[in-house]
This record gives sequence, structure tokens and C-alpha cells, in this order.
Amino acid sequence: MVAVAGQILSVFKLRIGVVIMLSALAGIAVTPGPMPETYQVWVLAVAVLISAASAGAFNQYVERDIDGLMSRTAKRPFVTGRFTAGPLWPFVIWGLMVVAVGAAAVAVNAWAALYTFLGAFTYAVVYTVWLKRRTWLNIVFGGLAGSFAVLAGAAAVDPGIGASAFLFSLALFLWTPPHFWSLALALKDDYAAAGVPMLPVVVGAKSTARIILASTLALVLVSLTPAFVGMGLTYLAGAIIGGAIFIWFSVKLVGNPTKRNAMLAFFSSLVQLSLLLVAAMADRWLIS
Repeated sequence: MVAVAGQILSVFKLRIGVVIMLSALAGIAVTPGPMPETYQVWVLAVAVLISAASAGAFNQYVERDIDGLMSRTAKRPFVTGRFTAGPLWPFVIWGLMVVAVGAAAVAVNAWAALYTFLGAFTYAVVYTVWLKRRTWLNIVFGGLAGSFAVLAGAAAVDPGIGASAFLFSLALFLWTPPHFWSLALALKDDYAAAGVPMLPVVVGAKSTARIILASTLALVLVSLTPAFVGMGLTYLAGAIIGGAIFIWFSVKLVGNPTKRNAMLAFFSSLVQLSLLLVAAMADRWLIS
């Protein structure tokens, strides 16, 4: 039973789902206005988590053919045959999505529900089905998934979406490409073998490293701006420290675009995002 539960959790990509959920909570934190009721916060958090998990499961369901061609994904349950990719899976996946979006609409408001849906739809359909196998721009648009989670949280406070929430959602949008391109650079041979046109496969390691650095610089600049439209010093400190870490490892990657340095840049992007999210929530709920 434990092994089966672990396989199910891996299909639904719950680690990514938790990050998306925290992005929604950060969206609440960066939005000026009265806090939603406690139950609304909980319902929205769970709704975003379930919708993101559903999108993750749909991603694995659709990509089971190319997952078998890459070492990182070759042991996923749909590839190994541990789970049979029958017609019941899409029914369950989209059923959970409907429940999650409906709960957000009833407990919070229609705007929060819409953004919850758009985040999952962007990852499951726009990124996975429409773009991933066609263009290196796939992950650029895939980055909207995190942005919509922020907007879902912000809409729970103010459906009008103010400057701080918009800028924070823009930072989440800009974070995804250099984050994922760093991983793709480390796994370039895998993506090439699977025929997926990730940026390193298309332009090579050196050009990808330079693009990662440029993207990281843009991300860090935007991530600082919420501090000038309402967020406080706690947020600014988190944005500066996290941004400096990501920039440092991106510069190292440009100097020597090896697999090791690509993975260091990848992990530094996770550190930066963690600091951004924690600092945003601490700034609103612990310091203010």
C-alpha cells in the first residue's frame, strides 16, 4: 500500500503542486486589503493544490511515450506499466479539476476560480499538449501556471488585481524559464533523444547559459519591484538574497556550462523562489 501511495503521489507531482499552492498563498500576502476568511484561504489553497496536481497527472498521462526515452522519467508509473493508462485516468484527472475549480468559485469568488483553472489549463494543455513537442518556447508559456496561482490568491483579496500582485505574478512568470532551462541543460541528451526541442537542444549549451543569465537578471529586477509598491523590507531582503544567489550560479554557468553547474543553477533557482515566497508571506503575516 505504501508503494502504491508513493506511485500515486509521483503521478500527481505533489511537490510541484505544493509550490503552486504556496504561490497562491503568497498572492494573498502581497495583495493589500482585508484578509479572506480562514476557511476561504484553506479552500483556495487546497483547490490550487488539487488543480495543479491534476495538471501534473495529465502531463504524465500524455507524455508516457517520451518519458520512456529519458533516464529521469523512465521509471514513472505509466512508463513501467505499474499504472495502466486507460480512459479512467482522464476522467479522474479532469473530475478532480472540476471539483477544485468549483470549490474555489463557491468558497471564494469567480475570479479566483478562473485563475485556478487557467493555471492548470496552461500547464496541462498549452504546455504539455500544444507546445512542448513543437517549440523551445514551450516553457516560456508554461511559466504562466505559477503566475495564475498568484493571481488566484490575489483575487481572493481583491479581484481587481493591484500593482504588487501583478508584479509578483510577473516575477513568477519570469522565474520558470531560467529554472527549467537550467535543468534542461543538465539533461540535454535526454531531451535530444526524446525529440523534445528544449532550448539547450536547439541552441546549444553556451547560448543557453547566456540566455539563462539574461533571464535571471530580468527576473531579479522584476522580483524587487513589489517592494516599491507596498511590500516591506522583509520581502525586499528575501528578493535581494535569493536573486543574488541565482545570479551568482547563473554567472558560473556562463563561465563553464557543465552539467554540474547547470544543476547548481537549477537548485539555486529553487532557493530563490523559496525565499521569495517565504519573504512575501512573512512580510504580511509575521512582520506587519
